[in-house]
Amino acid sequence: MVTHTIYENSSQRLAIFVDVQNMFYSAKALYQSKIDYSKLLEEIVRGRELVRAIAYVVQKPDVDQSSFLEALRRSGYEVKQKELTIREDGSTKGDWKMEIALDAITIEPKLDCVALVSGDGDFVPLVQALNARGCRTEVVSFEQCTSNDLMRDSDQFISIEPEVLFKEEKFVRQAAERRHERHSVMSHAPGHYSSGGD
Repeated sequence: MVTHTIYENSSQRLAIFVDVQNMFYSAKALYQSKIDYSKLLEEIVRGRELVRAIAYVVQKPDVDQSSFLEALRRSGYEVKQKELTIREDGSTKGDWKMEIALDAITIEPKLDCVALVSGDGDFVPLVQALNARGCRTEVVSFEQCTSNDLMRDSDQFISIEPEVLFKEEKFVRQAAERRHERHSVMSHAPGHYSSGGD
C-alpha cells in the first residue's frame, strides 16, 4: 500500500465496501494473483474505528466459493452474495453497483470516511454524492485498472501493492500454458526456424 496521510491512527469512523468481482479480475489480469483480504483490511483501517466492512461477491453456479467466503468472514468482513444471472442468449449479469451505492449512502451518517475498494468508473457519482455530504472518500484499487475520474474525484487514491497479494498456483499454471501455446504456434508458423536451444 502507499503511505497513508494524517488520517492514519485517528478516531475517524470508517466503512469499507469491497467490489470483489472487480478486484478478482484486476488482480488476476495484472499479477496472476489473488488479494489477501485480511492484509487489505489491515492496511486500509490503520488504527481507525471500523464501523463496517462489507464484501460483495457474485457467485457462479458451478463454482464452490464456500472456503473463500468463510475466509472473508474470519477476516472481519460482512459478506453479501448473489448468483450470477445467465441470460438465454448466453450473456451474463452480476454486479453490486446499485447495492454498494445504496449501502454507502444509508450508512454514511454514521461515518467520517468511506473506503471504496474498486476501480470501476461507475462509482464516480457515489463518490461525488458522499463528498457533497461531507464524507471523506478513499478509493483503493490497482492504478492501472482504475478510472481516472474515480481517482480524481475521491479525496485519496490508495494503490494496492504486491505486498497484499498472493500467487494463485492455478493462475500461474494457466499463464505458463498460454505462453507455451503461443510458443508452439510461433515455432510452427511458416518462415519460423527454431534453433536447437529453444
